[in-house]
Amino acid sequence: MISTTAARQTEGMKSQYGQYCPVSLATEILGERWTILVVLVLADGFHRFSELERALPRISASTLSARLKKLEEAGVIERRPGDGEKSLYFLTPAGLELGNIVFDLGIWGHRWGRDLVTDDLDAEHLIWSMHMRMNTEIMPTGRTTIAFEFEDQPVKKRYFWILAENKKVQACLKHPGFDEDLRVIARLRSFTYAWRGFVSLRDEIDKGHVRVLGPADLADAFPDWLLGSMLASQERMLSGRERDLQQSYLASTSSAAD
Repeated sequence: MISTTAARQTEGMKSQYGQYCPVSLATEILGERWTILVVLVLADGFHRFSELERALPRISASTLSARLKKLEEAGVIERRPGDGEKSLYFLTPAGLELGNIVFDLGIWGHRWGRDLVTDDLDAEHLIWSMHMRMNTEIMPTGRTTIAFEFEDQPVKKRYFWILAENKKVQACLKHPGFDEDLRVIARLRSFTYAWRGFVSLRDEIDKGHVRVLGPADLADAFPDWLLGSMLASQERMLSGRERDLQQSYLASTSSAAD
């Protein structure tokens, strides 16, 4: 019977390439599913296990724990005592350097990765991304509660909220307990395309693909509150629907400017 230690050593050998090539050595650390995305969330400034889970809603707790352990063993992250949680996770100097590389990888993926399919759409991840990219400088003073309803999603994944107060923004999976100032109703794909910069959010509103319900002044200002994906300005290069949409959007913007 194989001992636990021997089994772990055997498993470790399976994940190794047995080559001195630096790319091989890096891939031994980063090649497993979710690992690079864990590094990305840490690079975004989130340190709690619960925050990592919310930023990566499709990862299991056991998988997240395993990836964090491996990154720690590789010297990419370090654990520090937490306040209310067992540990906080921080990138080491090696991890910070890696974070820049992961962002560049994201640019490549935005430009050359495949077009989205239905299974890629994730409302929870979209809300999490949006709450980090709100232009709080131009939002109303006091508290602003925005309800999102993705009408084509199952009930359990249909309703979300973003709460902004004193320039701090929260993503809420449950009703925050405050009256909503705006309600945004859309199909998930339409809003995702707008967030990623393939189409104009204002155009989607004008076409009725996105409906913003609430006081006229707030509804009109809403598109300016969203800064969009950090990669939205990157040109889509892979031929397909997303490139066609972005090219059409850019052409109409250029015509309007002229």
